[in-house]
Amino acid sequence: MLFALGLGDSVVAVTHECDYPAEAASKPHLTRSVIRDGLEAAEIDAEVKRITSEGRALYELDEARLADLGPELIVTQAVCDVCAVSYDDVVAVAARLPSRPRVLSLDPSTIGEMVGDVSRLGDAAGVRDAAARLRGRIEERLAAVREAVDGRDRPRVLALEWLDPPFVGGHWVPEMIEAAGGVDVAGLAGAKSRQVGWAELEATRPDVVVVMPCGWYVDESHRQALAHRERIDALGADRVYAVDAASSFSRPGPRLVEGTELLAHLLHGEVVGAPADVGFTQVGAPAAA
Repeated sequence: MLFALGLGDSVVAVTHECDYPAEAASKPHLTRSVIRDGLEAAEIDAEVKRITSEGRALYELDEARLADLGPELIVTQAVCDVCAVSYDDVVAVAARLPSRPRVLSLDPSTIGEMVGDVSRLGDAAGVRDAAARLRGRIEERLAAVREAVDGRDRPRVLALEWLDPPFVGGHWVPEMIEAAGGVDVAGLAGAKSRQVGWAELEATRPDVVVVMPCGWYVDESHRQALAHRERIDALGADRVYAVDAASSFSRPGPRLVEGTELLAHLLHGEVVGAPADVGFTQVGAPAAA
């Protein structure tokens, strides 16, 4: 969002997962995960639950390097402690820094709140006009998607935000599905993603399944879909897609628009073209079809 507002040159550091646009990845990294690399989905879930149950943080923040950089504004989030450094930890570190930076936490649960955060960030960073222009472009593109699918049959859609164990997409994902001309059969708009059982998912009888494991890119999403193909086939969907969740679904920023456009293409490809440079694959029809 900062780069979309034209503030890339003012960004002095990022987290270890900030990788878009390409210039962001070249900035100093101030965080690291305590969960080791190379774990499978079930192992990651188990480690997250074990570490948080012990009252420990999932991420570490390089306070010394942050102090050397002397930021005036720290942009963080408290949407999900599994996804980033704890907001309380950020506030505590900021209070100790010589630069005494302002801490702005962006915590949207809906698309509307994400759009509102564009204005909040623009105000905080002194680029109110740029924020108004970016917000206008986002709203125009969302409106264009809704107009394109208006009046068409709405397929039943299941968004899987994790597969082992299964979680259904919450927060802004159900709104994205609705805007794209579908009906979310399991997620609740504005509510947190929730863990479910496969039996509950089978009862939803979706027409389309979208595999979007949080924070992962399309290749890994596709691999996860194949690894759980038997379970997914049992859901009875006509079509199954794996998408680039990290780019267009997991992160509450401007690229949620691209995710919405992609969903509209997957559900109503006859009237909505595929957005450029957004990854997805069709896993295939169920074996029973």
